[in-house]
Amino acid sequence: MANLTGKVVIVTGASSGFGAESAKLFAQEGCKVVLCARRLDRLEELAKEIRSAGGEALPVEMDVTQLEQVNAMVEKTIAAYGRIDILFNNAGFGRLDWLEDLDPIKDIQAQINVDLLGVIWTARAVLPQMYKQHSGHIINMCSVAGFAAPPLYSIYSAAKFGVRGFSEALRREAIHFGVKVSVIYPGGASTEFQSHMGENEAKKHFKTPDWLKLTAQDVAHSVIAVAKRPRRSLVTPRWQVLSSFFNSHFNAISDKVQAKAFASYHQPRD
Repeated sequence: MANLTGKVVIVTGASSGFGAESAKLFAQEGCKVVLCARRLDRLEELAKEIRSAGGEALPVEMDVTQLEQVNAMVEKTIAAYGRIDILFNNAGFGRLDWLEDLDPIKDIQAQINVDLLGVIWTARAVLPQMYKQHSGHIINMCSVAGFAAPPLYSIYSAAKFGVRGFSEALRREAIHFGVKVSVIYPGGASTEFQSHMGENEAKKHFKTPDWLKLTAQDVAHSVIAVAKRPRRSLVTPRWQVLSSFFNSHFNAISDKVQAKAFASYHQPRD
């Protein structure tokens, strides 16, 4: 496994959840961590915590949907540390509801902008430096919803399927220039992310049981594992591979079962 000591790591969505916990672990590994998110106050608190434990952190206020802010963050990173070794492309959010009930701008467009376009823009921004170094590793956060798309996840899954396809193509573009691309597919997790997804009757009845949910720390350890031993993808927990297998090989059955289960909760508009 690779030694991460001294590596310069950018973490987007670092103000909470997977991003914050991963940033702490990267710092514990001896990395110089660039913390990126919109909530600067939280980033500064996290940077203070990392520094008090002997680590190094640079908080940068950034919105992944604002291209000029993404480019400015990369410039600040290079100015501070001279290189970029790892990008953990983690920023994202979800809004789960029937498609006709999702707001076209706040829910649909915003999800695509953050969950897909933000991933693309940030990866694009770091590539020139990584190509110049002839080394680097981009780790994109996806979801098992990027393999199997259940009802209510129409836009979220669309973005995550996009991340999966984007990552595959980019991996094949970048590999001969010394840059690796990995994707992590977590299942349901107990994080602040869940509180922003919204609730309806169907979602209340069909959700991951608490005893099966990952923690942010669980996922963060997976991120570090992939950073140390790069691979194309990692599904966590491992049993979630079964959902992808069933969806791919028994698609018709999956359609019927899920459609029937959710039908009684769906009241289409007149």
